[in-house]
Amino acid sequence: MASGGLPSGVAVIRISGPVAFDAVSALIGPLPRPRQASLRTLKSSAGDILDRGLVLTFPGPNSFTGEDCAELQVHGGRAVVNAILGSLAGFNGVRFAEPGEFSKRAFENGKMDLVEVEGLADLLAAETEMQRRLANEQANGHLSAVYDEWREKLIYIRSMLEAELDFSDEGDIPGSVSDRVWAEVATLKSQVDKAIGDLRAGEIIRDGFRVALAGRPNAGKSSLMNALAQRDVAIVTPIAGTTRDVVRCELDIEGYKFELFDTAGIRGTVDVVEQEGIKRALRTIGDADLVLHLIDLSNPHADDVEVEARATLRIGTKSDLAISGDPAGPELDMTLSAVSGAGLEVLRERLLDAVRQGTQVESLAIPSRLRHAERLRSASLHLGSEGRAMPLEIRAEDLRLATVELARVTGRIDTETLLGKIFSEFCVGK
Repeated sequence: MASGGLPSGVAVIRISGPVAFDAVSALIGPLPRPRQASLRTLKSSAGDILDRGLVLTFPGPNSFTGEDCAELQVHGGRAVVNAILGSLAGFNGVRFAEPGEFSKRAFENGKMDLVEVEGLADLLAAETEMQRRLANEQANGHLSAVYDEWREKLIYIRSMLEAELDFSDEGDIPGSVSDRVWAEVATLKSQVDKAIGDLRAGEIIRDGFRVALAGRPNAGKSSLMNALAQRDVAIVTPIAGTTRDVVRCELDIEGYKFELFDTAGIRGTVDVVEQEGIKRALRTIGDADLVLHLIDLSNPHADDVEVEARATLRIGTKSDLAISGDPAGPELDMTLSAVSGAGLEVLRERLLDAVRQGTQVESLAIPSRLRHAERLRSASLHLGSEGRAMPLEIRAEDLRLATVELARVTGRIDTETLLGKIFSEFCVGK
């Protein structure tokens, strides 16, 4: 099944492999012309009508998998689909696909590289506009093109060095070729290092910007989460210490994914359960990209708590209940009311400013997975060794190892250990 869960208006059944056309022909008779949809009647081996639907064929290598491939677009009822799958499974040489097997065959047949495969997986999982744009850069080969350009440049540089090493006594090989390539190597290293530096931006867009709500009990954390999510995510009561665990929800603001965490109120307590909640709150605060430190304006004399985080916004809550003439305590970045809605739009703009500052990149053709960063760091290490202080043979070997690391990113070499992990992320049918 390539079209997901049933029932549905239309179900797409994809068949790929050397007997794909024979199996489809057994259901419909003569095949339609390649890449032309044809309305056909599907029949079982006993001649019973299973359904009427559109049939398309894609002869290899001009198909998604690179093999002969066919698609059946039929009605999406469970009984209909099960009957067709049952008829196909009874055909010799046909079996159900494993999760991600179609994409794996496309990779093995040279239709996609590993970066494009990962981009396709991210595209299928994308929930926000920025996630879609980032995934498209990978799925459409734009990020692979960057890696391949670096690799080709390294191959050229290495060829120049090898020529000097092997044919230095020949008249048509210019002397000191290596002296002219180190500047190019340094430029290439700076480009690789910049890509490594962009990893955090890619991770934020792909996985989400983590925002933790922190403060004393009853500071309005749960109310603010519900107001931002526009639904009841967290339980709100006047009782201090209601939130005992970390409550999480996702927001889509202007195409960016935000992960919002409501944490337990931080205070001294003898309650064992609440103590564990506070420990989890402190861990969440430490891992957050941004902490919203909430301070209750209706109780400005309450002892505040210290929040240690990479970035913090101090926000006065319950502005509609603020005591007139009372100081607001320490300087605040802004005030709001989760009940009246005052200040919520300003907070959304502050959140957008924060995520945009964390994702300032020239292009979305940037790494977003740790696997890429590990290989790029290794390549940068080989590119950064002191070439002039070592024999040319050793420096040439460093460049070869850097080339190998770049090839590993796209899966040109040494990929077997990665395949199971990568393709397991796909659903059956893709």
